[in-house]
Amino acid sequence: MLNQLLFSFVAPQICLQVLLTIVGIIVVLWGADRLTDGAVGLAERMGVPQIVIGLTIVAMGTSMPEFFVSFMSAINGTPDLAVGNVVGSNIFNALLIVGVAAMVSPIAILHDTVRKDIPFAIIASVVLMILCNDSGVNRLDALIMLMMFIFYIITTLRGAKQEKTEESSLDSSTQSGKDSKKKQVGVGKALLLTVVGLVSLILGSNVFVDNVSAIAATLGMSDALIGLTIVAMGTSLPELATSVVAARRGDSGIAIGNVIGSNVFNILMILGITGLIAPMQISGITFVDLSVMVLSMVLIWLVSFTRYRIERWEGLVLVTAFASYLSYLIVQAV
Repeated sequence: MLNQLLFSFVAPQICLQVLLTIVGIIVVLWGADRLTDGAVGLAERMGVPQIVIGLTIVAMGTSMPEFFVSFMSAINGTPDLAVGNVVGSNIFNALLIVGVAAMVSPIAILHDTVRKDIPFAIIASVVLMILCNDSGVNRLDALIMLMMFIFYIITTLRGAKQEKTEESSLDSSTQSGKDSKKKQVGVGKALLLTVVGLVSLILGSNVFVDNVSAIAATLGMSDALIGLTIVAMGTSLPELATSVVAARRGDSGIAIGNVIGSNVFNILMILGITGLIAPMQISGITFVDLSVMVLSMVLIWLVSFTRYRIERWEGLVLVTAFASYLSYLIVQAV
């Protein structure tokens, strides 16, 4: 009963499930606005680059839905849903979220992000593919991923000072024609906005995921397919809302850092902790799914080299690639 109270928001009837799905989306969008305001405020007040805030605080916060879903799925004996959620979320993040955000407003990319952060996300994706080669994630695999995550966080924080100067000049160039003077908020208010935004994102996405998953299960979809599509998209709603809002406001560091950090966090931290507590044997996640996850990050890396910006047409390419993968999953499921 306690588990249901804490983690389940499923309505008893399908009409109510549809209504709660819409409510969940509204709460997520509202929370994204609050989180973006708070994260940008913290970055400005603490003298920390937006990309670092995006790679750490925002990325971890917006990945909480993936953590809860994957952890509880593994504990409850549905590892395909746990791993499928992470793999699907990362594909969704890299292709659809970055694509939509770039179509809203071209995203400026820091040189260090192209040289270090995106390649590390690619490495994490390749590591997961290799570790899943034996159709499972054991405790040794999980420990390797956790150690990589600790290394990633340490190196990200160490590079914060070097990136601040570059980001300042980049932000000033992307703000040409706009009012570059943003109203700064106090540290206390920024923290409050960040917490309120994160809580809203987590609650809203949980409501969305629970009810959409219930509808999908009623339609007879498998755990792997639900994890790769509906649950992955639902748990990635915080990243989508946050990155699009940040891109629209010209906060490129938050927009791209959120996606890259979330992808690293999803693989190394979520599956690391989940695998240590409950080793997983998977069967429904294929080599194709894992390959698309790796290739999606490689595609982000490639488009980032064009003047260190992701233009609108490149965003359209990313969205098209995601639509193609989703079509493949639907065809395979029929």
